Amino acid sequence: MSTYDHSRVAQFIGGNTLEKAPSGPVKDFVKKHGGHTVISKDGTDRAGRVARASQCGSRDASTGSEVRRSIAAVKEIRSIRQWSYETFGTERAVEFTVMATPEDLKVNAEYIRMADRYVEVPGGSNNHNYANVDLIVDVAERAGVHAVWAGWGHASENPRLPETLAANKIVFIGPPGSAMRSLGDKISSTIVAQSADVPTMAWSGTGISKTELSADGFVTVPDDVYKAACVTTVEEGLSRAEEIGFPVMIKASEGGGGKGIRKVESADAFKNAFHAVAGEIPGSPIFIMKLAGQARHLEVQLLADQYGNAISLFGRDCSVQRRHQKIIEEAPVTIADSKTFEKMERAAVRLAKLVGYALTFRTDLYSHAENVFYFLELNPRLQVEHPTTEMVSGVNLPAAQLQVAMGIPLHRIRHIRQLYGVEHNGTSEIDFDMVVPEASTVQRKPRPKGHVIAVRITAENPDAGFKPSSGSLQELNFRSSTNVWGYFSVGSAGGLHEFADSQFGHVFAYGEDRAESRKNMVVALKELSIRGDFRTTVEYLIKLLELQAFEENTITTGWLDSLISDKLTAERPDSTLAVICGAVTKAFIAAETSWSEYKRILDKGQVPSRDVLKTVFGIDFIYDNVRYSFTATRSSPTLWTLYLNGGRTLVGARGLADGGLLVLLDGKSHSVYWREEVGALRVMIDAKTCLIEQENDPTQLRSPSPGKLVRFLVESGDHINAGEQYAEIEVMKMYMPLVAAEDGIVQFVKQPGVSLEPGDILGILTLDDPARVKHAKPFEGLLPGMGTPSVVGNKPHQRMYSHLNVLNNILDGYDNQAVMASTLKDLIDVLHNAELPFSEVSAILSTLSGRMPAKLEDSVRAAIDLAKGKGESAEFPAHRVKKLIDHYMEDNVRAQDRPMFRTQLAALLHAV
Repeated sequence: MSTYDHSRVAQFIGGNTLEKAPSGPVKDFVKKHGGHTVISKDGTDRAGRVARASQCGSRDASTGSEVRRSIAAVKEIRSIRQWSYETFGTERAVEFTVMATPEDLKVNAEYIRMADRYVEVPGGSNNHNYANVDLIVDVAERAGVHAVWAGWGHASENPRLPETLAANKIVFIGPPGSAMRSLGDKISSTIVAQSADVPTMAWSGTGISKTELSADGFVTVPDDVYKAACVTTVEEGLSRAEEIGFPVMIKASEGGGGKGIRKVESADAFKNAFHAVAGEIPGSPIFIMKLAGQARHLEVQLLADQYGNAISLFGRDCSVQRRHQKIIEEAPVTIADSKTFEKMERAAVRLAKLVGYALTFRTDLYSHAENVFYFLELNPRLQVEHPTTEMVSGVNLPAAQLQVAMGIPLHRIRHIRQLYGVEHNGTSEIDFDMVVPEASTVQRKPRPKGHVIAVRITAENPDAGFKPSSGSLQELNFRSSTNVWGYFSVGSAGGLHEFADSQFGHVFAYGEDRAESRKNMVVALKELSIRGDFRTTVEYLIKLLELQAFEENTITTGWLDSLISDKLTAERPDSTLAVICGAVTKAFIAAETSWSEYKRILDKGQVPSRDVLKTVFGIDFIYDNVRYSFTATRSSPTLWTLYLNGGRTLVGARGLADGGLLVLLDGKSHSVYWREEVGALRVMIDAKTCLIEQENDPTQLRSPSPGKLVRFLVESGDHINAGEQYAEIEVMKMYMPLVAAEDGIVQFVKQPGVSLEPGDILGILTLDDPARVKHAKPFEGLLPGMGTPSVVGNKPHQRMYSHLNVLNNILDGYDNQAVMASTLKDLIDVLHNAELPFSEVSAILSTLSGRMPAKLEDSVRAAIDLAKGKGESAEFPAHRVKKLIDHYMEDNVRAQDRPMFRTQLAALLHAV
């Protein structure tokens, strides 16, 4: 078939064909490169837009496309605008129309700002918006877009979306519905793989391999065969799991991103896990698969056009996962034997051609010890981590997707031609399979360049099993460099809502090899500053990247889960530093609260009581299971004195404009930020997080985060044991279990389905034995000795100013009783020091140098040096210095200028 024979690809052709599209640069480009459909803004009724069906829509210079999922939209818009500018000299040749929920608008989602237009859609869970195929198509029609880009997640793997769009002559940027049904679905793809004799793990469809050809000549799976591989009830699933052998995975075929998947190690845990999978992905078929705990998760990135061509763009290693969701990705693959990985690539290309894929990737489980691989799935969408492939291949994947959707064959895409070493703007065919003998003389075999490590930045708490959370964002400061870049779906003053995905950022580090890439990433993460209502994974990622197992590349898919089970935590501040900073932060908060109350009363025209303006505060908290009871006194606007068990520690604390504290302790400075949490204060000290807790009441069962109460796992009146799950809540589209801390009988006070705020009481636990509740032990020792917060000079004038400052603070009402007597004594001593005037005037002259006449300065310094040369009996020549100044003014300064001259020298005149 000729590359330009469009009759064989009629199912891909959109409404804005070359024949219908008005003249314009995009139409000229499509025609020149062998395409059939124009996606642009060239003044047609469809307005030339790309709409995004996943939290963002985009519109192209000849058409439009609609996209969803905030971070996906940001990357899509950036990539297409880069390609658009490189190709047409304007970044707006393709325009974007985005879908936006009220929640996205409220948190100032970045993709909305970037888009050319947005269409507001209903809020709530994604079945009301981004996963609603009918709504997506309706928005695409109303906006007049030429194409829809579905990003990843939500409706991106629903075959109804491309099929419904095709019926309305709107291009879907991705594979057709038939291909999605065959290989985009995890169940179908595994059956097709088995039919092609590709090795698979044991699963509920083992041995099922019947397929048939569609009218287009592509492999499909009959409905009855598909159903035979599924499980529909807990009982059926448990039976299959026992046949396969525990541990197993329960998977929803439409799941992804860590949702709709659970590991089950025993029959007892099967029921709850099955319900969690079914609840996270409602209506999705479910299957059971054997767990491969010591394997590597390897992927092959595929790119195919509409004419039967498919190529591999190398691979990715995504073995670092928690809850089966990737957190660190790498490209290219370095762990697998090169010949084995080439077999994986050939098998992936063969499967893609069988079903007619446009762009996809294949996932395999690879056993390094046995040097064998097993097919896992083939996905019909762009992956979150696709920039790793872009960086080692030089191919802009979203732009390649767009060109394929417009009917342009692979060998006419500029980045593909560059990859194969042929003339960039040429038209010659490329032998992608390298089977023609002379192919090696006119083209090269693609090779990856360098190594890339990517990390996902998510709103999750690593110390609580990576529990997701939402909230506002106060600061996001990412410092890119030559080898590191990243993008984020939110900015400062933005936030994440409860229906959003927990990932809001992605950072990529390039290096000539894996070791260099890793080091570049660690440095970048240590410079990344994120402050908000939610925890992030940044500190934990640094810890993982610096572990020996990661550095030596000996990890597996179960590596991170085992670390979580072993309670691996990110690096924390030094315990003494954490305790002192925690105490001074709580004292600062209390003082600011008192001051605000004082002003509030004054503003009402009332006289505040003396107790409102306190300078002494009792500070109690628990850190690392130890109770600390401080007395904190405010000794100046920027100085606190902490008393603990008879010891005394001076701490400087200066409020920052962005709401933080600059703490001075033992001559060193530390930046401190904090957020209130349920029963605790989360404190970030120099970008390291610690938790300052209050005593927890185990009889109150509280929600740890905002979300929705899904169901109770026990009944009111039931007895539960410590460590037993009693409820499930939905947090950012994930089902999270709540676990009892003590034994007792539970009585619930909430109903399933209600919305929850942090700290909401779900039930009351009547303890079996209240005496068994463990309480934090009190700290009975002394903190290590600390010097003064800031360095105070030992020169007489420096000591004098320091003592005067303390005494002035006492007069201003600050609490310095412990040092008042000694300060006064030291001040008297320094005032009797004959060196004091010399020291003070020397300091003044240093500030006036360059501002007072050089001749006068030299004569004053000479007089002072002459007096100092007389030894211990030296008397400061105050009279002599004053006469020098007066004589200079008489001889060199006009009478009308003398007041100004005296003002300039006021400090010196005051001292003498």
